[in-house]
Amino acid sequence: MTHPGPDRHIADQHIARETALPTPRELLEELPCSDTQAVHIAKARETVRRILRGEDPRLLVVVGPCSIHEPASAIEYARRLKTLGAQLGDALFPVMRVYFEKPRTRMGWKGLIYDPTLDGEGDIGEGLRTARRILLECARLGVPAASEILDLVTPQYYAELLSWGAIGARTVESPLHRQMASALSAPLGFKNATNGSVSVAIDAIHVAAQSHIFPSISLEGRAIVVTTTGNPDAHLVLRGANGGPNYDEASVASAAKALADSGLTPRLLVDCSHGNSSKDYRRQPEVARDVARQLAAGSRTIAGVLLESHLVEGRQDITAGRAGLTYGQSVTDGCIGWDSTVDVLQALAAAVRQARAA
Repeated sequence: MTHPGPDRHIADQHIARETALPTPRELLEELPCSDTQAVHIAKARETVRRILRGEDPRLLVVVGPCSIHEPASAIEYARRLKTLGAQLGDALFPVMRVYFEKPRTRMGWKGLIYDPTLDGEGDIGEGLRTARRILLECARLGVPAASEILDLVTPQYYAELLSWGAIGARTVESPLHRQMASALSAPLGFKNATNGSVSVAIDAIHVAAQSHIFPSISLEGRAIVVTTTGNPDAHLVLRGANGGPNYDEASVASAAKALADSGLTPRLLVDCSHGNSSKDYRRQPEVARDVARQLAAGSRTIAGVLLESHLVEGRQDITAGRAGLTYGQSVTDGCIGWDSTVDVLQALAAAVRQARAA
């Protein structure tokens, strides 16, 4: 006897539960992006592109929490960043880190989309709604937003609200992420691999720039085949490695040569965290100072920096959901606090101005 669906004796042996999600279209209609917000996002993307091409002399600064876990502190951070950005806007173009998905080496909290209540319940539908609300509020405030693209399905629910995106060191080699990147509308940074390999990220940039045909889901939630035109705005992010940093002048020059030898524009971003800070958030200002020195000396290779920053420095563990958590402090990687963030951005702005004057 044959069955119209998977036979229970051979299929779904490790599925404990299935929960329906709204389709991407349903969520976009529930939480729509206004024309004004869309114009802001489009303009921010174009500014990022101009910086990457060297047509805008400002420094791109992707700055914000390692991950978003509470909407209130995220919006407060966005408001502060808007004020600071207005003060430094002649030299810097700040884009807020609004990261909702966290790659885990083993296990741990996987991010706001996967566990919005921080208690393991896994209400992904509500996580997607919360993430979209935060991005819409950033757009309403006029604060460009950035996020790492980790899952292959969830970008359909929010990616049109991003002004910059990233493919992380753990997924830079993934063929699926490379072809997905070819479909994304925002400029996209590929980080060097965890072992420090820059060539892996350069390969990814080339792959993402090409046309691809692959299966995906539509806004209506149907299985479809997507044909992409390729993303021409992919670029390199130096994030250090397990074996040491790569933000120094020699490493930056080596990466620029590798880009040029591969036929790519020798412009890149430097991540002040992760391997470049030896996973010590307190060393991020040190990395930023070295980048500032390179900029003041006339470097045309460094187009931007990444910083992990929150309202309160350091990090904390999740022990009982949201209960007892310090407001505005990271629950994943440690971050520099707001006062330190202001100091770092002011120093970077001064370096940009010095180079411009010279």
